[in-house]
Amino acid sequence: MDTRPIGVFDTGLGGLTAVRVLRRILPEEDLIYFGDTARVPYGGRSRETLLKYARQDLRFLRSFDLKAVLIACGTVSTTSLDVLQAENDLPVIGVVEPACRRALAVTKNRRVGMIATLASVRSGAYEAALRRLDPGVEVLGHPCPLFVPLVENGRVHPGDVVIETVAREYLEPLLEWGCDTLILGCTHYPLLEEILAGICGPGVTLVSAGEECAFELKRLLSAQGLRAPEDRRGTAEFYVSDQAEDFEEAASLFLAEDIHHMARRIDIDQY
Repeated sequence: MDTRPIGVFDTGLGGLTAVRVLRRILPEEDLIYFGDTARVPYGGRSRETLLKYARQDLRFLRSFDLKAVLIACGTVSTTSLDVLQAENDLPVIGVVEPACRRALAVTKNRRVGMIATLASVRSGAYEAALRRLDPGVEVLGHPCPLFVPLVENGRVHPGDVVIETVAREYLEPLLEWGCDTLILGCTHYPLLEEILAGICGPGVTLVSAGEECAFELKRLLSAQGLRAPEDRRGTAEFYVSDQAEDFEEAASLFLAEDIHHMARRIDIDQY
């Protein structure tokens, strides 16, 4: 049994898709969440800048006595995961491989689409992981650079002509290509799941990277004997690098619970 907390980080709201699942499947665990809201989005940054940011994010989280870290950021997972794993002496999990395994389990025609940030698509990490697991799978990735800023500004509701127009434009080539499975390769994207599902239709299965990495973490903690006792109730702490009030408002709606006055702002440049 291990009651040390789990660290989770992302650029802003997106990683809350993983937090929401973790609180459902591991209610006994303590969570410490960091959203790098001052530097969102990460998707258009250089590989060197992304690694610098990710190291700072992880150094902040490691100021706590953690037992594992979940990188709930597709961009960091695709560009920096191997380096972060090599540099740290505790389990560090990303979003790529768990989502790929799930996609291969549900696809019928072995045509898997993937949408993510520009940096994630350029990295080729999802394609490489899918083909490593199934050399015969066909993969088509498509960048969606406007999704993160739109999500961060609350444009996530069906009927919003802006987000629906952008989403249709992004999804059109994937649907014309014939994918029957679509990996949401950025943890912001499940906030758009209702809109994306409506455009894709029932013939396309959506796979959430945030949800799958949460289940992967549960499996890892169980395998390594790191689970907290099931008879306890876990807590959650929230930290951001910009205004806490803006984050709290959106996070409270997304998590379906009031976290006002719970988030704290930190100076990430100190790490």
